[in-house]
Amino acid sequence: MNVHVERPDNSIKPEWALTRRERKRQALIDAGLAPRKFPWFWALAIVIVGAGAAYILVPQLTATEASTPAPVVAAPDPVKLVLSADVTTLAPQTITETLKATGSLAPRRTIALSSQVNGTVDDVRFRVGDSVRAGDVLVQVDIETLNIQLQQQKSTAEATRAQLAQAEAQVERTERLNTRGLVASANLDSERANVDALRSNLKALESQVAAAEIGLRNATVIAPFDGVVAARSVEPGQVTSPGAALMQIVDLSVMEMTAYVPVSASPNLRPGQAVTLTVEGLPGRQFSGSVAGISPVATEGTRTVPVLVTVDNPGGELRGGMFATGQIVTAEVENTLAVPPAAIREDAEGQFVLKIVDGDLVRQAVEPSRSWRAARVTELASGLAVGDTFVSGRLDDLRAGMQVRVVEN
Repeated sequence: MNVHVERPDNSIKPEWALTRRERKRQALIDAGLAPRKFPWFWALAIVIVGAGAAYILVPQLTATEASTPAPVVAAPDPVKLVLSADVTTLAPQTITETLKATGSLAPRRTIALSSQVNGTVDDVRFRVGDSVRAGDVLVQVDIETLNIQLQQQKSTAEATRAQLAQAEAQVERTERLNTRGLVASANLDSERANVDALRSNLKALESQVAAAEIGLRNATVIAPFDGVVAARSVEPGQVTSPGAALMQIVDLSVMEMTAYVPVSASPNLRPGQAVTLTVEGLPGRQFSGSVAGISPVATEGTRTVPVLVTVDNPGGELRGGMFATGQIVTAEVENTLAVPPAAIREDAEGQFVLKIVDGDLVRQAVEPSRSWRAARVTELASGLAVGDTFVSGRLDDLRAGMQVRVVEN
């Protein structure tokens, strides 16, 4: 059967401009074959049918899967790991409440010795830093002139005393004569006035003698107590006068510190409370002291109260002017049970702690009695016993009934 193929008119497009598909089509036509056409109608029908089937079947399959519950597998409760730093075993302890106090140290006794006489310094027996004992001669002023003055005063007093004795004897004779009418009363009165004058003069001279004796004693300056020479202001050969500085002696056996504490804390202070001091320049050392006195009024403009603290210093390590920081023990309780504040939790039933029993967390009700701010613990009235292990850290994810395992930090 001969098929007539109509050759397209390619005069419109030149040969070099034809596409690959057009060249293939042209080759079929030249061979006397008709070009095969793509069945677009059937392809379109298949696509439409497939889309309809998907629209009907997919929702049904999805609903079937959703209506079938997936089997639930019960997972075992996980064991929580807790660091040993967040776990505490309860034991009795001593709790103290302290108040911080700072200040500078000073010797309890300090004395500045000055001259009380005029004279030339003969001897100065100690230098700065030397230890002295009570009664030791520190400075000796020349006493030769003072001795001469004393002797003169004594001689004058003796002469006046002799005159007084003679005048008193004369008054007695005149009184006897006057009673017999042999002497006028005016003579007797004159002699009595002379006796009174001599007595007054003798008292003045005796006072001068006593003053000269005191001056002689003051020429020798002695140590009034055991201590250390803190300053020396005189040298041998120097002429001194009353009021001139000679030496300064300090007693280092007991030191004092004036500390200033808030006035709101003063009601908790009382004499005799223990104080522990640390001192700059002596690292690693602690010194024990006590409260010696509390001022009844606050320092104006500061709202702080001066507190006098004394510290024993038998070895002399502490020196005047050292800066010290102290902790005054305002309250203390021994052999008590306490827990960190973070260990105490609270729910609708009240306060409790999480006690660890055989790896399980158990809710244990507790009754706090007092909070100690300085020690950062809360004292318990009841709830826990010695040896109980509990969670002491603030771990908010832990609950009663959980299993835990304590691991090292």
